[in-house]
Amino acid sequence: MSAHEEINLTVSSFAALGLSETLQRALAKTGYDTPTPIQSGAIPPLLDGRDLLGVAQTGTGKTAAFVLPLLQRLDGDRRHPIARSTRALILTPTRELATQIAASVDRYGRNGRLRAAVIIGGVNMRAQIAALERGVDILIATPGRLIDLVERRKVQLARADYLVIDEADRMLDIGFIRDIRAIARLLPATRQTMLFSATMPGEIVKLGKEILTDPVRVEIAAKTVAVDRIDQQLRFADSGAKRQLLDDLLTDADLSRVIVFTRTKRGADRVATQLARTGVKATAMHGDKSQAARDKALDSFRAGRSRVLVATDVAARGIDVDGVSHVINYELPTDPESYVHRIGRTARAGADGVAISFCAPGEHEQLRGIERLLKRRLTVVGAAPDTRADEGHGDRRPAGRPRQRRRRRAA
Repeated sequence: MSAHEEINLTVSSFAALGLSETLQRALAKTGYDTPTPIQSGAIPPLLDGRDLLGVAQTGTGKTAAFVLPLLQRLDGDRRHPIARSTRALILTPTRELATQIAASVDRYGRNGRLRAAVIIGGVNMRAQIAALERGVDILIATPGRLIDLVERRKVQLARADYLVIDEADRMLDIGFIRDIRAIARLLPATRQTMLFSATMPGEIVKLGKEILTDPVRVEIAAKTVAVDRIDQQLRFADSGAKRQLLDDLLTDADLSRVIVFTRTKRGADRVATQLARTGVKATAMHGDKSQAARDKALDSFRAGRSRVLVATDVAARGIDVDGVSHVINYELPTDPESYVHRIGRTARAGADGVAISFCAPGEHEQLRGIERLLKRRLTVVGAAPDTRADEGHGDRRPAGRPRQRRRRRAA
């Protein structure tokens, strides 16, 4: 954001942002009446046609922050898409996020006549190609499948006047940045571009300078998202004791809809299997599963057929499930930002939530990184190991392990 620009992040109504009555009615039907800070900051400049750099975590309402002005601008332009083309392109890192964005487009655009399509990997492309035949107003895609269809000449991007890149830092994490640059070159040089990212590593800063023109910057602090509405608890336990600790926690009926995060795919399968053996309805979700299996797991969790979803970080962003009561970090993530994304699965849409993190002796470095990012200590529940006077937790021992006293040497 330029130094002279003042962005109001506390607008009290969607009408005050300049949204059409059609979109206001759609919002009212979904129960949303007050804009979030990212929506208050992003929607007015986007309606004015400005490029935008949005720095915000998941759970802040950023999908609506770009979908709403995009729908209004497309609806106000009476042009129709031509065959195998799109008027607007939204790029996302994961299939689940693409599906979620498509649901938002459908929900908010229900009173309009815009056509949208989703292009993702892991499913048969025949239906996707058929959806593109007449052309679409909005194309929501993951980079790999989109490039595949471009190379097959099933879609062309030269008529896309709008480009949205969502979760740019996640794109960087999974190696899509080169694809993003290649795709951006296929769009017209004169276009409106919106880039959203939870963090701003150097490569994303560089990307923004390449593809954005005089952008407005709207930044929502990560600390606000992570701390304000989430009760963050820390429980120390040896790796071998975590399974029993999880079983004990799940005896509490208040843990009604729970996401358990593991670091590895094998770990997710193992925890889900162990829970099922104890009578807990659980399902696993990770990158090695087919798209159909991932959709089935998520649908089961969303519908309440599964009480627990055990997932790797593939589910840390972009999964919007109402009523997640608890997030449990069975294993701490290797990078602190992933912690914020994980716990953001609860406390969505203004609700409260609880995040419980298990920490084994070998995970103290990850814990230090998380607490440095948050600029605060997590709340220790249960017996806590001793803590040195420094900022870290390097000598905290799992609960229940007695202190070993040193014998004094004889003088």
